[in-house]
Amino acid sequence: MTAAVALPQAKRTRYTTDLALAAFAPASWGTTYVVTTTLLPPDRPLLAATLRALPAGLILLAVTRRLPRGEWWWKSIVLGMLNFGAFFPLIFFAAYRLPGGVAATIGSVQPLVVALLSLGVLRVRPARAVLYAALAGTGGVALLTLSSEARLDPLGIGAMLVATSLMATAIVLAKKWGRPESPLVMTGWQLTVGGLALAPLTLAAEGVPSTVTGDNVLGFAYLGLVGTAIAYALWFRGIDRLPATSVSLLGLTNPMVATMAGLLILGQTLTPWQIVGFTIALGALVAGQTFNRTR
Repeated sequence: MTAAVALPQAKRTRYTTDLALAAFAPASWGTTYVVTTTLLPPDRPLLAATLRALPAGLILLAVTRRLPRGEWWWKSIVLGMLNFGAFFPLIFFAAYRLPGGVAATIGSVQPLVVALLSLGVLRVRPARAVLYAALAGTGGVALLTLSSEARLDPLGIGAMLVATSLMATAIVLAKKWGRPESPLVMTGWQLTVGGLALAPLTLAAEGVPSTVTGDNVLGFAYLGLVGTAIAYALWFRGIDRLPATSVSLLGLTNPMVATMAGLLILGQTLTPWQIVGFTIALGALVAGQTFNRTR
């Protein structure tokens, strides 16, 4: 009897640990706006994207010393472009054309996109309660981040929708294909692919900055190591171990952490409606994960 009770408890503990480690990724991404605005050189979105991906990818390749084999060459290219080579430029393009609240609200629909793709690709029918949690999460993020002065730029909205769809597609494909190596190895493959695709585009469009300050180096190092190499390794580990909808719902931590960073570092304040939105988003995140765990 003791062993029978201990096994479910151990399983719940592993599930909670996997969730916490995977949540580190979108939580760290929530600090990107503060780091970008306070430490990085202005008006260099492609440079920021390239230096987030390529150095981290090359470091991971040097550490792991593993290259793809067989079909994983083209699969790594596909996932690398979805997660980095195409996703990063679209995100930065949207960031320059949309207020952060609009971008965050559009990005919060990712769990719904993942649920739809899971139905078609993985043949997994998401539970109705999980879909309700995803819808509630989007509503909470909208209350948390949108303002009456929000600009609705069509090109920016289109870029953010495409970026959200690309990352959702990458989650589902990674779940379908599995992994031949550890998450750290596969992170190195994909980051290198995305960084190599971005490098010539960056040189052609922005060139090399004339000066780089100590703050710039600190910002690039943080985004490359913490917000990219470590974060994406844990993100891919979560994709491997958790249901696709559970992973995508963790994305709600991104705008919540961004809001807290704005409060603590930039001295921003919250309106009563934003507090309500934060509470709804947090409740949707917890409810969605709880239901996925008990299925």
